[in-house]
Amino acid sequence: MKTPKTVINLELENSCETISIRKWNNYMEDTTKANGARIRNLIKNHLPDLYASLALNFYNPYEKNCVKKKGLFVYVHSAIEYFIKYN
Repeated sequence: MKTPKTVINLELENSCETISIRKWNNYMEDTTKANGARIRNLIKNHLPDLYASLALNFYNPYEKNCVKKKGLFVYVHSAIEYFIKYN
């Protein structure tokens, strides 16, 4: 499955800072490599407040660590995973 180019909506579910290791493992289970730049552009269009707060208009060296699975993007910024549900 390729990283979708278009989605209906995005919703920030959690970040790794606020969840237990068990929940983190559930989120990360069965994920595959994702196109971080594509996720960043989706965040820009659907979650502009998150885009601004993470200053995603600047280079993000962690973006290459992004992963996905059906219905979930995991965007990595400053070694923090952001779990974003999508439709």
